[in-house]
Amino acid sequence: MEVTTKEYKSSDLVTVSGRIDSYSAPQLAEILDGLLENGRYKIVLDMSGVEFMSSAGLRVMISTQKNCKKHRNGELVLASVPERICNALDLAGFTPLFTIYDDTMDAVGHF
Repeated sequence: MEVTTKEYKSSDLVTVSGRIDSYSAPQLAEILDGLLENGRYKIVLDMSGVEFMSSAGLRVMISTQKNCKKHRNGELVLASVPERICNALDLAGFTPLFTIYDDTMDAVGHF
C-alpha cells in the first residue's frame, strides 16, 4: 500500500493505492490519526488506486469518521471509490456514514 497526503487550505487529501488489509491498515490509521492530532478534521480519502480493502480497512475508515465528526464540521469524505469497494460498503451498511464523490476535486471542494 502507498499513501500520499496533500494539504489544502480547507482540507487534506489522502491518496491511497494498493491493498488495504490487516497488514497495511495500521499504517493508514497512523497517517489519518496524525492528521487528527494536528487539528486537521476535514479529510478527503482518494481511493481510486485501491485494489482491495479488508474489514480492517473499513474499521480504520469508520474510526476516522467518528473522530472527525467529534469536531466542528469535521468529516471523512470518500472520493473515486472503486465499484467493488462501494458495493462492500453498501453491503455492510456503511454507505450512509460517508459522503462519496466520483471526482477527487469535487470532494476537496466539499469543504
